[in-house]
Amino acid sequence: MIEVKNIYKSFDDNDVLKDVSSVFEAGKTNLIIGQSGSGKTVLLKTIVGLHEVDRGEVIYDSRSFTKMHGKERKDLRKEMGMLFQGSALFDSKTVEENVRFPLDMFSDMNMSDRIDRANFCLERVHLENANHLYPAEISGGMQKRVAIARAIALNPKYLFCDEPNSGLDPRTSIVIDELIQEITKEYNMTTIVNTHDMNSVMGIGEKVVFIANGEKCWEGTNAEILKSDNERLNDFIFASKFLKQLRAGS
Repeated sequence: MIEVKNIYKSFDDNDVLKDVSSVFEAGKTNLIIGQSGSGKTVLLKTIVGLHEVDRGEVIYDSRSFTKMHGKERKDLRKEMGMLFQGSALFDSKTVEENVRFPLDMFSDMNMSDRIDRANFCLERVHLENANHLYPAEISGGMQKRVAIARAIALNPKYLFCDEPNSGLDPRTSIVIDELIQEITKEYNMTTIVNTHDMNSVMGIGEKVVFIANGEKCWEGTNAEILKSDNERLNDFIFASKFLKQLRAGS
């Protein structure tokens, strides 16, 4: 579980986050949604420590990340997995080498065990035969699956996904969403997904936090979204014709 308590964050004179509080539960896909510039990306970066809070606290399973320094933070970061928006694979490394990278950096495993772990993670994302290929030789969806395999290589307790479906077609996006949800439940991870993809919200949004103008304006489940009377939330989610029709039929 990750808790954010009364988070404030400003850049120069711009208040980006204003008194944001929420709890992200283990074993669930927790989604942060909002328009571009709403503050959702800053919130995610604040949770993982890429930005320091001005006020407030970030707590990982009763451990205050905000109050940690140095080695304590480094040790906690070993429990985190990151799935970046553009996959962020190393072009000069094979698929297997990309997945093995965090193991090479942070684990005490010998090389044989690291290779075995990388292969296990690739099997988990259904890429058993892609070990020796390079990122340029595989599709965008396969690259995302490699990035997921790398993110879980250290068996993290916490998984962070920044726009995981960016640049993917709808069918592949569903595959990635379902894979993230399956892995979250399988390993009982606390997963936080930053997205503006309403298909993801309706598909895997077990907990949804809506950010607008730096404030938490609504939170609930994907089932509750369709019944919400929050005006700003409705302006955001029912912008598409498809969702308007979905709500009309619910």
